[in-house]
Amino acid sequence: MAHRILDIPADERPRERLLRLGPSALSDAELIALFINTGVKGENALQVAQRLIQEHRSLRSLSRLDPGLLATSRALGPAKAALIAAAFELGRRAEAETVKDEPMHSPEMIYRFIGPQMQQLPHESFRILLLNTKLCLLRQEELFRGSVNETVAHPREIFAKVLTHSAFAFAVAHNHPSGDPRPSDADVRLTRRLKEGAAILRVEFFDHVIVGLPSPDRPLPYFSFRESGII
Repeated sequence: MAHRILDIPADERPRERLLRLGPSALSDAELIALFINTGVKGENALQVAQRLIQEHRSLRSLSRLDPGLLATSRALGPAKAALIAAAFELGRRAEAETVKDEPMHSPEMIYRFIGPQMQQLPHESFRILLLNTKLCLLRQEELFRGSVNETVAHPREIFAKVLTHSAFAFAVAHNHPSGDPRPSDADVRLTRRLKEGAAILRVEFFDHVIVGLPSPDRPLPYFSFRESGII
């Protein structure tokens, strides 16, 4: 392969191919190369992009990388790392925007809305989705960050948000950075306490979704307490 992008025939360079054929025609490495723009001695932007994907084993793993750590990669630095991180974040936000005005009437819809963002986090995040009478989103908030357990994720703070914003219903979600969405005993206990509290307050507790990562070893990249029959 040529060591400079300029050594690649003009009509085969990533930018020209994108303009001629559209972004879907480009490989993952070609798309990332557009943000890298320039390479280093012995490695053009496309080769840098290919190396990054290979080093981190997948595009998804690369997208989860902390921008500060990404900036330490050979041939990147802060400016290029910021561009790549921004591109991944825009993709996640665009996916969330396509479903945020639709009813959150299924765990799949909750996962589509919040999953792409939560999957890239290296830490656990516990979030609440406040819903109106049509189960459309009123607002979402991160309530806790770090290791989520019964002590930290206390129903008191969760129901305070529901009552403050006069939500008709709510759902909660948290991620497992390990990728395995199976619930812990603490997850089950917390969910049951939320179910009991919602019944007392007469608000609908729609679901508790645990976000994991896609894997050939499991049918879904998330776990739904509603689908499991616990709610």
